[in-house]
Amino acid sequence: MRRQKEVFVDFLSNFVSDFIGQLQSPTLGFLIGGMIIAALGSQLQIPDSIYKFIVFMLLIKVGLSGGIAIRKANLGEIFLPALFAVLLGILIVFIARYTLAQLPNIKTVDALATGGLFGAVSGSTLAAGLTALEAQGIEYEAWAAALYPFMDIPALVTAIVMASVYLSKRRNDKEEEFSKVEYVSKQAVAAGDYSSMEYPTTRQEYLSQQRGTPKRVEIWPIVKESLQGSALSALLLGLALGLFTQPESVYESFFNPLFRGLLSILMLIMGMEATARLSELRKVAQWYAVYAFIAPLVHGFIAFGFGMIAHALTGFSLGGVVILAVIACSSSDISGPPTLRAGIPSANPSAYVGSSTAIGTPVAIGIGIPLYIGLAQAIMGG
Repeated sequence: MRRQKEVFVDFLSNFVSDFIGQLQSPTLGFLIGGMIIAALGSQLQIPDSIYKFIVFMLLIKVGLSGGIAIRKANLGEIFLPALFAVLLGILIVFIARYTLAQLPNIKTVDALATGGLFGAVSGSTLAAGLTALEAQGIEYEAWAAALYPFMDIPALVTAIVMASVYLSKRRNDKEEEFSKVEYVSKQAVAAGDYSSMEYPTTRQEYLSQQRGTPKRVEIWPIVKESLQGSALSALLLGLALGLFTQPESVYESFFNPLFRGLLSILMLIMGMEATARLSELRKVAQWYAVYAFIAPLVHGFIAFGFGMIAHALTGFSLGGVVILAVIACSSSDISGPPTLRAGIPSANPSAYVGSSTAIGTPVAIGIGIPLYIGLAQAIMGG
């Protein structure tokens, strides 16, 4: 019992220390700074072209490091964490469907889009998590960053497919309801005599003809669109270059030294965007704010549990477990929004982008990262 108390005290101490450290870190500091200056009405603007360049540089760096590590790694060690990443991406969307979508004033398609965005991965949050692990001296597999697409793509595909199925079912239900009304009208006109009319003789036959068949949901176009998104394209390009070329020299001399500086600028841009989205979030149900605060931490804890299973079975490092938890805790801020706008056009971006950018990302970076690092340190200390 005493030992358990000591472990809990160590965990709490580490969490508080890491939380304060995150508040003082450039990553969260620039994020909060961006939110403050935007709230004060600053006219500071970062050109969109610079933003896209920074995102490209960060993700290609992450991809390069992952590709280099995969080339040197045992593929058997990667399989289970990658499988868990896929399952987590799908599971997070289902969680949103059966929790957020059941709350008052929440539209199902908006909830599914939100689940897809929170199941997808934030490259900037991943980069912040890697930086925090390095600052704490916690070792992790370099290929762990390559788990990004294994969670990102399944989450987006699942959200879009579930929304398509839901909307198709609603469309069919409305057609059936219309068919019933039309059937009653025709029955009244024909006075119950269908034998001399060119209408079905039974209600079931009539409805089956009017209802039609639901539209088929095509999976490959969704996957293709996700893969062609700018964020995943950059990450996968980096992975391919790391796997099939020898980019170590340019990686060490160019990409790696620029990483933290570019990440800080990205956080500043995201902070300004978060303040703008916060005003939009007020226009939709307040439940999105509650979900955006609680869900990322829950997702991260589930991922941490999956990671510990991989740790026990394959020797997956505790640093790798933290990375899996961090990407599950994150919500996509680059590839996800445009993919969901195209895949679920009826969903309200103010709901899913606002909840992600204004609340989800600060929670993931400010609370999630130190929380999972503190938990890993408590387990290492135990």
